[in-house]
Amino acid sequence: MASILAKCFEHNLWANLRVCDACAGLTEAQLDATVLGTADSIRRTLMHIAGAEQRYVERLSGRAPTIYERDGWVGTAALRVAFDESGKALIDLAGRADPDEVLRGERQGTAYAIPVAVLYVQAINHATEHRSQVATILTQQGVEPPDFSGWAWGG
Repeated sequence: MASILAKCFEHNLWANLRVCDACAGLTEAQLDATVLGTADSIRRTLMHIAGAEQRYVERLSGRAPTIYERDGWVGTAALRVAFDESGKALIDLAGRADPDEVLRGERQGTAYAIPVAVLYVQAINHATEHRSQVATILTQQGVEPPDFSGWAWGG
C-alpha cells in the first residue's frame, strides 16, 4: 500500500510533467520571460526545479544527479526525462521513508543534521512554489497555465 507521502510525490511528478509539457511549445522569448515577484525566467525556473529535485534525490539516496542547473538549458524533452527519473525516485524513497531518520553530512565545510521529513517537505514546497511562478509568467504572456491542483490530479 502506498503511503500518503508517496502519493504527494506522485502528484508532484504529475505536476512537474504538466508544467514541462505546457512550456514545450513556447518561443525563445516566452521561455526567457519573467515578471516581478517571480524567481527568474521560465527557462531558468524549470532548470532550477529539476536541478533541485535531483539534489534532493542525491541527499536521500546517494544517487548522483543526471542534470545540473549550471549546465544551462537542456530543453523540455530532456527536462521531462529528468523530472520522470527524479520524480519516480522520490515516490519510491517516500514510500520507504523513516520519519525519525536524520540525514547527516557536510556542506561547504559545515556539518549538518536534518530530519529527513524536512527534506521531503522542502522538496514538495519548493516545486509547488516555482511551478506557481511559471504559471504566473505564462498568464502574464496570455498563455493559459495548466491546473496543478489536487482536484485536477485526483480527477
